[in-house]
Amino acid sequence: MAPSPLDRVDRAIVRELSQDGRLSVAALAERVHVSRAHCYSRLNRLQDTGVITGFSARVDPVKTGFTASAHVMLKLRQHDWRELRATLLAIPEVWHVSLVGGNMDVILLVRARDTADLRHVIFERLQPLPAVVDTQTYMIFDDHASGQTLPPEPSDDPTQGAAAG
Repeated sequence: MAPSPLDRVDRAIVRELSQDGRLSVAALAERVHVSRAHCYSRLNRLQDTGVITGFSARVDPVKTGFTASAHVMLKLRQHDWRELRATLLAIPEVWHVSLVGGNMDVILLVRARDTADLRHVIFERLQPLPAVVDTQTYMIFDDHASGQTLPPEPSDDPTQGAAAG
């Protein structure tokens, strides 16, 4: 099923909830300039169609005890992705899994208590997996998330549409 296009109101709802998922429907409606009932029905539709898949808190991994992070790239034997995906997601230190194209097949975001724990995850949990042919590890010294969920529509960009002169 093809995704339905998002209009200005849908995009505004997604953008506002991405910044503060705890907004009440009344506050959200006020911010996106629609009635509370209209906002509620839009929000339900965005959830029912899978545009909004859930609500969560952004957590600082260092302040929660995960002081060592790395992007770990895996090269796999062919046709092993589906079985491996569940295994990778079950490893608590694996925070994100991406199937990619290129020289490597999977990129993981791994967060661990310290470098010894990170080393254990890579050498004892990831490398021994039968599907894994090779790994490359890139330590993360500093990382930041943009919080961006949707690129702005051209009409949302204040630098667009300026009068030519």
